[in-house]
Amino acid sequence: MANSIEVKFQEHFKLNVLFKDYILFENLLLENNIDYYCNINENSDISDGTRFFLLDKDRIIIDQLLMDNEIIASTETILFSDYRQERKIQKFHFLVYSIVILILVLIILIGDFI
Repeated sequence: MANSIEVKFQEHFKLNVLFKDYILFENLLLENNIDYYCNINENSDISDGTRFFLLDKDRIIIDQLLMDNEIIASTETILFSDYRQERKIQKFHFLVYSIVILILVLIILIGDFI
């Protein structure tokens, strides 16, 4: 199946997929012949993800595709973030803080010897 506006006029649910998973998710929908509607031009803020309209009858298959492929997705009421990405940012912050503290300690030690 393909991207069809008809999905919006049937029993459907909305799913926000992070931009980094957009191509993979859309490809999985096409491979599994799942009807969906997505208009990338409607999304003014891609940081919230790309909104897909999906039929209620395909919910179980879609849930399985999301789990099998580790795609981060959320509904409009239950928002999830990619904790793997946040963990990388936290490690970077820790590294930067450690370097700053090390430089301060070196400055203090060098100042004591001069």
